[in-house]
Amino acid sequence: MDTLNIVFPEQNKVELREETLDPSLGPTQLLCAARCSLISTGTEMQCLRGVFDPETNWADWVKYPFRPGYSMVAEVLEAGVGTERIRKGDLVFTEHSHAQYFKAEARHAVPIPGPIGAEQGAWVNLAKTTQLGVRRAELQLGETVGVIGLGILGQLVTQYAYVSGARELFAIDPAESRLKLVRERPGVHRLAMDAGAAHERIRDMTGGAMLDVVFDVTGHPAALAQATKLVKPLGRVILLGDTATPSQQQMGRNVVSNSVSILGIHARMDYKGWRHPDMAALFLSYIAQGRMDVASLITHRFSPRDAAEAYGLLATNRGSAMGVLFDWTKLNAQ
Repeated sequence: MDTLNIVFPEQNKVELREETLDPSLGPTQLLCAARCSLISTGTEMQCLRGVFDPETNWADWVKYPFRPGYSMVAEVLEAGVGTERIRKGDLVFTEHSHAQYFKAEARHAVPIPGPIGAEQGAWVNLAKTTQLGVRRAELQLGETVGVIGLGILGQLVTQYAYVSGARELFAIDPAESRLKLVRERPGVHRLAMDAGAAHERIRDMTGGAMLDVVFDVTGHPAALAQATKLVKPLGRVILLGDTATPSQQQMGRNVVSNSVSILGIHARMDYKGWRHPDMAALFLSYIAQGRMDVASLITHRFSPRDAAEAYGLLATNRGSAMGVLFDWTKLNAQ
């Protein structure tokens, strides 16, 4: 069968390629038709730019031609004879690249409950990554929290931190358009500035105490040193943004003197008994209960045929975009 796939053939170039997919299945495989896939805006744009320090995860991972994407919701067209919990017609989340038709292992697919739908289900992977970050912080009730960078991951971190019982939450980003997407709630403070400028404001608002935990979700090498200045002695800084240029990154001058912990976390990890299927199920239950919301974060929907336009928008005006989706059902209407 013929399938269309989004590919980065080289740096700063986007193509839609028509390829042939063998539809025959192994006993544990699913044949899937894409419904909706979410662009991981920070990661995929870094992959498209292709500027990495040597000997980093980025340099090892991104090889051109590169197939971007890992946040896909699809309909199961056929299921292998060895699959039981997933059947033909089910809607599932998979960590597959942006592709019209593909095969996936049933054990890695997450069923999407009917009331949630494809667009919200496409957030499962990013929701697991950010959930891992909040788990790594081991937040305690009543702690004060800062989130630097309110892109797609930062928005999810703020929601998780709030449901985890943060007393005061400081959302920090110079882009007003991003701040507006952070829900107004008691104890949430939206600071339209970079982390360096936020130091004085947070010092005043906390009476000089500073923050218990700060999340650096920017991926920018300069943000870490700024983050370490925002936490109190014995505070924790969580690195969720993996910079592609760590040679330019500094940890800050007060890390040792203030006994600051810098804690990294990678999306592939499990954490203290919480496995990926469990974290996905928790996120979906929060969505169903209304305790978290991603529908309001969706700002753009594109046909896959307009992939170059979608990535072009993110390259030139990323501040205007948050949740950017490819609607694969539009291919049938074109």
